[in-house]
Amino acid sequence: MYRILAITNQKGGVGKTTTSVNLAASLAATKRRVLLIDMDPQGNATMGCGVDKLTVDRSTTDVLLGQADIASAMLEVEYGDFKLLPANQDLVVAEVALMGKPGCETRLRDALQPVLHQFDMILIDCPPALNMLTVNALVAAEGVLIPMQCEYYALEGLSALVGTIEQIKAGPNPRLEIGGILRTMFDPRNNLSNEVSSQLIEHFREKVFRTIIPRNVRLAEAPSYGKPALHYDRESRGALAYLALAGEMIRRGEEGSKASLQDGGDGG
Repeated sequence: MYRILAITNQKGGVGKTTTSVNLAASLAATKRRVLLIDMDPQGNATMGCGVDKLTVDRSTTDVLLGQADIASAMLEVEYGDFKLLPANQDLVVAEVALMGKPGCETRLRDALQPVLHQFDMILIDCPPALNMLTVNALVAAEGVLIPMQCEYYALEGLSALVGTIEQIKAGPNPRLEIGGILRTMFDPRNNLSNEVSSQLIEHFREKVFRTIIPRNVRLAEAPSYGKPALHYDRESRGALAYLALAGEMIRRGEEGSKASLQDGGDGG
């Protein structure tokens, strides 16, 4: 399992923030130590965790600009048992301030170094655009989780994102990989959804998570109550789907560790 995971898609409205908040809560429910970093100026992940983005003392902005260390800016999420680095509209200012400065794309990676040992999993909720904030997340991350709807233009947008990931991998972050593709807001009664889903599996094979996130009213309602779905309606289909995703990620990580050990043993 990737320790630092950027959750991103250049297309908006694909369930990116929903995935970030609910995956953080689900991983925390398995007793993993989790940090969720809000890198989106909209601050939706912050609000979805029950934190008022307008009243936070320190935020991602302060960390990126070197005005606060990450440990002092993290908050404990009341409903979820994980840590949050909150964000708000000030991140737009941070992005502009960073442009052109030496090492501007490594600010988040550098800021994370002192706290890496405190967490089993760090999730980064990215803005729906390829900007300096997203680049910071991709440079800091080991893996990329791509939430996407199975609709007409989805594959075209996905190919552009894959190209971006390859550019980052060829430059400032050689360890970056696609950690997985997650089908969100899925309706199995829709023929187009099923067709795009099949194409995804054909092109990306094991990179596509077996877990599918359904369209679910409870998932949509939960943010307005400032709670992950797991703490809003634990028995809802949406909450159960994200618990299943967390379990699948953990299994993948364990299988990957076993394979690495076996490869090492064979080499010796």
